[in-house]
Amino acid sequence: MTDRSEGFQKLEQFLLNDMKMSHIYQPVFIKTLLENDGTASASKIAKDILSYDPSQIEYYEDITKKMPAKVLKDRGIIQGSPKAYEFSDIFKSLTVSEARLLSSYCDQRLAEYLLQRGDQPFYHRKKASGNLSGSVKYEVLKRAKSRCELCGIPNDEKALEVDHIIPRNNGGSDDISNLQALCYSCNAMKRDTDDTDFRGVLDSYNDREQGCLFCEIPEERVIDENELAYVIEDGFPVTNKHALIIPKRHVSSYFDLGRSEVNACNMLLEQAKERILSKDSTVTGFNLGINVGKDAGQTIFHCHIHLIPRRTGDVENPKGGVRGVIPDKQSY
Repeated sequence: MTDRSEGFQKLEQFLLNDMKMSHIYQPVFIKTLLENDGTASASKIAKDILSYDPSQIEYYEDITKKMPAKVLKDRGIIQGSPKAYEFSDIFKSLTVSEARLLSSYCDQRLAEYLLQRGDQPFYHRKKASGNLSGSVKYEVLKRAKSRCELCGIPNDEKALEVDHIIPRNNGGSDDISNLQALCYSCNAMKRDTDDTDFRGVLDSYNDREQGCLFCEIPEERVIDENELAYVIEDGFPVTNKHALIIPKRHVSSYFDLGRSEVNACNMLLEQAKERILSKDSTVTGFNLGINVGKDAGQTIFHCHIHLIPRRTGDVENPKGGVRGVIPDKQSY
C-alpha cells in the first residue's frame, strides 16, 4: 500500500473524526470539490446540496401535478397519472429528428420567457429563504413546536419555511411577531390564493378608539412592547405583579386577533412570565385569563390577557383555578 499524502491524512482525519455536523453542508461541500478537481462555485455546491433535499423535489412534484399536468391533459397532449405521465397516443409515433426539433422549440420558449421575466418565476422561492438569521428562524420554529401553523404537519414530514405574515414589500418587518412557520406547500398556497390587500391590514394595526383606556395608555406604564402588543401592570391587581398583555390595535375579542397579533402577545406573555420569576422567587404558578364578552365578565372592551402570579398559600384551596369564574364549579 502506498504512503498517503499529508493532505489526504489531514482531510481523512477531519472527515472521520473532527467534523461536527449540524447539517449535510460540509461533507457535500468537500465532496463537490473532490469531484471537480478541487474547485467549484457556490452555485455548483448549492446544486449538489439541493440534490440531497427531498423537500424540494416534493415541492415541484406538487407543482407538476397541480399546474402543467392539468393543462397538458386538458389540451390532449399527455395522459397517465403522477406515477407515469406519457404523451397521448397521437404523439407516440414521433421520429427522433422530430423529437429533437420539438425539444429545440422548448429550449427556445424557455430562453424567451426567462429573458423577459428574469428571476420572477422563482421569486417566491427566493423570498422564502429571506435574510433572517438562523437564531430568528430557530425561535420561530421553536414557537410553532416544529409544526406548520396552518395545516399542522410536523417538520420531519414536510420542510417548514419562515414566512412573513405581512410581506416585506408591503411594509412587514423582520420582527419575530411578524413571522410564522409554514410548510412549503401552505407557504406556496398562501401566496397563490391570498388576495388580501395587506396595506389595509397594516392600516388596521393603527386602529385606536378615542376614550378606550387601553388605546390611550400612558407610555410610562408600559413595561414591555413589540410592534403589535404591549405589557402593563394591572391597575387593580389580583396578586402582586399581575400583568396585562394588550394588543395595540383596538379589537374587543381575542378571537378577532390576527395570527401575527397572537404571536406578538404570546411572545410578550412568555417574556412577562420570565421577568416576574426573575424578580420574585415566591411565585410558584400562574393563572392566565381572557374575558370575552360582557357575560364572561369583560368590562374593558379592548382585548387583554391577564397573567396572574400565584404563590403557595395565597388562597386556602387553589384547586380548580380558572374554574372559579363560576364559584360553584371550582371544586370537583
